[in-house]
Order: sequence, then C-alpha cells, then structure tokens
Amino acid sequence: MYRIIKDYRDNETLRQSFNRLAEKTFGLDFEDWYRNGFWGDSYNPYSAVVNGEVVANVSVNRTDFLYDGKVLHFLQLGTVMTKEEYRKQGLIREIMGEIEKDAEGKADGIYLFANDSVLDFYPKFGFRKSAEYQYGKKVFNAGGCRLEKVVMDNPAAWERLEDAIGRNLFRGKLDLVRNPGLIMFYVTKFMRESVYFHKGTDTFVIADVEDGRLFLHNVFSAEVKETGQVIEWFGKEIQEAVLGFAPTDAEGYEVTEIREEDCTFFIKGDGLQILEGEKLRIPSLAHA
Repeated sequence: MYRIIKDYRDNETLRQSFNRLAEKTFGLDFEDWYRNGFWGDSYNPYSAVVNGEVVANVSVNRTDFLYDGKVLHFLQLGTVMTKEEYRKQGLIREIMGEIEKDAEGKADGIYLFANDSVLDFYPKFGFRKSAEYQYGKKVFNAGGCRLEKVVMDNPAAWERLEDAIGRNLFRGKLDLVRNPGLIMFYVTKFMRESVYFHKGTDTFVIADVEDGRLFLHNVFSAEVKETGQVIEWFGKEIQEAVLGFAPTDAEGYEVTEIREEDCTFFIKGDGLQILEGEKLRIPSLAHA
C-alpha cells in the first residue's frame, strides 16, 4: 500500500529515493541543489511512497510572476515520473488529485510542459494546450564585447548573483519573482558557463551565444532597465537576439509562436489566459 507524502526535502531517506528515481527517469539529481541551499519552499515533490521508497511523483513548483504591477500566483508541475513496476496503477492520478485539493483557492493557474507521449493524459485533468510567444530581432552592434564571464562553480559567485537577483529592477512583462532557487538550479547545473557581468553597472546577464545568435534568458540589475542596452554589450559578433522573456517594450521585435519539439505547453485556470491574449511566454528560466 502506498502513501502520498509531500514536504519532505529534509528527510534524507525520501529525498535520496526521489533523487534515484529522477536520475533514472530524467538523468537529474537534485542533491547538490539541496546541499548548496537552493532547494527552498517553492519546490515541493508530491510522491507516492511504498515502504520508504518513492515510486511515483509529481513536483509542484510555486512560480509567482509580476504582471502589470500585481503578483500572479501560478503552480508549475514537473518531474512527473513513475517507477516502471508501478506504472498503470493510477498513482499519478491520485497525486494530481492531492495537488488539486491543496491548490484550490490558492493559485491563479497551473501549467506544465509535456512530452509527446502524454498529450492525451493532461486534458483528463482539465488542462488545455496553450500558445506561448517569443520575441526576436536582427541586431547591428558596434564595438567589442563589454561583458566578462562569471563561471558559476563556487559559493562566492553564487552569492554575488543571488544578491543581484534580490536588488533587481530589470523587468520583463511577465517576470518571475520570489523564486531565486529556480534560477540558481539552472546556473549551478546546466548553465554554469552562461553568466556574464557588466562591471560598470553591476549587472548580471544570463545568456547563451552561438554562431552570432544571442539567446538572452534574463538580466539582473539595480540600474539597467533597457533590453537594447544589454544586447549592445555583447558587441558586433551578434547578428540576432532572441529573448527568453516578453519585453516590456516590444517595438522592433518580431513576435512568433514558440514551437519546440516534444514540449507542449498545457494550462489550467483563467489567470494563464493572458499568455495568449497578450502574446507572452513563461520566462525560459522559470521552466521546472
């Protein structure tokens, strides 16, 4: 017999069991994120547990977004997984029911990103497919790069970035707030080489550059507010810039619907309808 257990991140046995299943299913291990102090209250696995072992899971990531001067409270579902011998027993359905019960009246919407193998599954819970939009443009910068790389492989670098996140004034139109742990998950694992620093304005930039194309994930600055200024810092090698967020000023940008292979966006709740209506996107660093 199984039990659904949540809020257990400090339980060594359950956390390690969760990590083993995540490693086997997705190649992910959350232990270093926990040990480095970034697994906060915003990330909460809901797990079916049998004899002290996590056999199925749906994680809830609380993602608050600042939009039009007010904070919207969303929940993102992820790390959906079931141990092979426990599949097709309704465990995920039971977990989803528990999540729905806990979320009632507390969230403006729930969303997730699903792979192609489960596209018929989530509509059973009231989710529907939704569009997201991406902003990009050709650019013609002059001069060299005015940024230095900051490799995110040590506590001193992490502390500097966390401080910048706390002092940030740079905003997208739909901007993740109150969840620095999710950003730190990215930069301490997959994006250690994707962080840049502009000394003159004490600004951190998270971006990927490849073959003249800049993908600008986010900017953290107590001084800089203009996206165009940040793009210029990358110098003349950049011919195209794509944003991982919806800019507050979209003039000059081409807007296209995001289409990613094996990644379908599902939403539930009236609050998330603004994404299609206002042509927004979930910021790239807010995917869990």
